[in-house]
Amino acid sequence: MFYTLLFGALAKHEVRYLLVGGLAVNLHGIPRMTMDVDLVLALDPQNVDRFVSAARELALHPVAPEPVTSLADPVRLRTLIEEEHLIAFAMRTPEPAAPTVDILIGADLDFDAAFARRLTRELDGTPISLRQWAI
Repeated sequence: MFYTLLFGALAKHEVRYLLVGGLAVNLHGIPRMTMDVDLVLALDPQNVDRFVSAARELALHPVAPEPVTSLADPVRLRTLIEEEHLIAFAMRTPEPAAPTVDILIGADLDFDAAFARRLTRELDGTPISLRQWAI
């Protein structure tokens, strides 16, 4: 199952991320149909390098003609957000039925604070970092 492979690779490479979006809603116990995976990453260069290693392991490639390493370049990232109006950096495997992994790059979120409050759920024994809902 793709989800198990994805979250296993993220854990193996120690990627700091938060699962958000429809899949996160499901893990909070509210059924919702969704196919994509929405992630918010810590965008420091070391974490992006770890994410790139996980993406390579899974054969994830950017949908747009933009290298995934752009996520670690603050100037390029600002250009993608402000000038090109990119909200999500989409990645896919060559498998046509696999879900899209969207890295949300324009999220107005204090990542470190949200990560400190994260919930952890398990999928087939694999930990998943889940953004805690604000109440």
